[in-house]
Amino acid sequence: MDIVLIILSSIFILLGIIGAIAPGIPGPIMSWLGLLILHVTDFIPFQTKFIIITLIIAIIVTVLDYVIPALGTKKYGGTKYGVWGSIIGLIVGIIFFNFIGVIIGPFVGAFVGELIKNSQDHKKALKAAWGSFVGFLFSTLLKLILSFVYLYYFIKDIYNHSEFLFN
Repeated sequence: MDIVLIILSSIFILLGIIGAIAPGIPGPIMSWLGLLILHVTDFIPFQTKFIIITLIIAIIVTVLDYVIPALGTKKYGGTKYGVWGSIIGLIVGIIFFNFIGVIIGPFVGAFVGELIKNSQDHKKALKAAWGSFVGFLFSTLLKLILSFVYLYYFIKDIYNHSEFLFN
């Protein structure tokens, strides 16, 4: 049974890495589930503190994934119209376009929001929309880094307990 759990854990770790890049799959949460499943086996000692801390980090990064594009909009000179447009664009993008909507939705939303504020300033609207895209890239990188950190702990736990696994 433990071998099945280790294989399942491996699948979740890999899904986490894929999900860090592919919108629609919560990468950090998937990777964390892989760690949790690994720590349920008889071979790897269950570390409550480790599991709780890694869960909290995964939740924070997952929430930030939805917030950072709006922050990028603001950082690049967007007004509250652009920030709200980015948030609304993200929601509409997820609902209607799933994967591609997560990328394009905040960009288009920030652009439209800024045009609503000032229909004459296309440059400022485009700059705010670019900020949303930069925020998306940053949040994707953050998820990817966290998923690889969880992969590191997965490999470390397997390696440190390999004598029990292969006996």
